[in-house]
Amino acid sequence: MTKKADAEPTPGDDSQGQPRPGREMPRAHPKDPLHGITLQTVVEELHARYGWEELGRRIPIRCFTHEPSLGSSLTFLRRTPWARSQVEALFLRTKREK
Repeated sequence: MTKKADAEPTPGDDSQGQPRPGREMPRAHPKDPLHGITLQTVVEELHARYGWEELGRRIPIRCFTHEPSLGSSLTFLRRTPWARSQVEALFLRTKREK
């Protein structure tokens, strides 16, 4: 039986609990402005800024124009890449305007 102090260190850690060189925390991807931002955050921020009615005018998709809700919008956008790209593009435009 080995003592805990004699056990092998966890890969990626040294004895002080610091990450080894080359094992730093991942950084934001400079070429992807949406890196780390969830689709839910995107939709929530757009809804807070524009409301469902204006979102439906700017991006005419049913999840924004007919009985809109956060849940139904997220379900539709996760399954429909062309619609998601339009929503993400609007989000990026609004961020640049600020």
